[in-house]
Amino acid sequence: MTTATQVSERNSLRLMCLAGFASMASMRMCDPMLLELGQEFQVSTGEASSVVSAFAVAYGVLQLFYGPLGDRFGKQRVISLAVLVCAILSGITAMASNLTVLVLMRAAMGAAAAGIIPLSMAWVGDHVPYERRQETLAKLMGATVTGMMVGLWFGGFAAETLGWRTAFVAMAGMFAVAAVLLLRQWNRLPSLADLPASSLGAYLANTLKLLSARRVQQVLCVTAIEGALVFGTMAFMPTHLHQHYGLSVVAAGSVMMLYGVGGLLYSQLARRWLALLGEKGLVITGSSLIVSGLLLLAWGNWPPVGMAGCFLSGLGFYMLHNTLQTQATQMAPETRGTAVTLFACLLFFGQSSGVLMAAETVDLGWLSYTFSVAAVGVALLGWAVSRLVGRH
Repeated sequence: MTTATQVSERNSLRLMCLAGFASMASMRMCDPMLLELGQEFQVSTGEASSVVSAFAVAYGVLQLFYGPLGDRFGKQRVISLAVLVCAILSGITAMASNLTVLVLMRAAMGAAAAGIIPLSMAWVGDHVPYERRQETLAKLMGATVTGMMVGLWFGGFAAETLGWRTAFVAMAGMFAVAAVLLLRQWNRLPSLADLPASSLGAYLANTLKLLSARRVQQVLCVTAIEGALVFGTMAFMPTHLHQHYGLSVVAAGSVMMLYGVGGLLYSQLARRWLALLGEKGLVITGSSLIVSGLLLLAWGNWPPVGMAGCFLSGLGFYMLHNTLQTQATQMAPETRGTAVTLFACLLFFGQSSGVLMAAETVDLGWLSYTFSVAAVGVALLGWAVSRLVGRH
């Protein structure tokens, strides 16, 4: 029999999926815009990529802020306010007059969006038993993957046809809808008096305690490396498809949707994948697929090869990443909000580092070599993570 609490939790999860969709669409929307932004603001593609790294850096830094806020004031309450701020900032971003303003606004959006997906993961950890957690996280991942797909396609489409500013106006509307629906849930949330009290000193002490744990160190380390290798290369995949395969900006964004299709396929069949391969098997299979996909992208010269590379990279990444997400939700169950946001913090510090390093090669035409080096790194990472999961 379904209780009122279970119905409320299901509704909350659906709304968090909507917010996660909007957050990821906003995050990846600028990837296919880099060429257009470079031309409009008269800078190189590598310089224009600062709109991606600024978002990632702010997203990572603010995790340290949202973790204790979620534990103290309630994760769903903090998520609601973060979505509302994203709606406002997205509308302002559409009016950016130069690249500096655009970069600053993207950093502000990254700071606000930092309170959405990681705290949603922590909320799932609080409400779903471990044996069903990977499957539930995969549902949340399905929403974020779909958001990524839409963001990649719509970013390229808007940049080439409607104007890149239109994309941010549309995102403002989507965030606004999610914010209104989430804020309506407030009267169903526990009062602040029912939530545990905390202080800055207690948070710092708890964070230091978490960081001193060997398993937490291991999970955070491999997560940062994953972010640098996978997200760092992903930001330049549309550019590579345009320059190396001769695809238009819209076509490159459309092909990149296959990255998300691979992730969506995994999220829909997560229970079967887990039963068939186990956590360790998911890591080994996932890393192998990423390696294959990156090498196909790097050295293929026929569009179907690039399409296959995007699909395999996406399927493999979400196999690997969902396993790490599940590990992160169990690192410190008593302060799960802080633990999961530390996980996200390291992931996006890794991403920003990867984007900055790859940006040094894009203007030199070395992306094929960058993807190849990343493939070698992913192979080593997969081996390390499989050993980590095996000792769980």
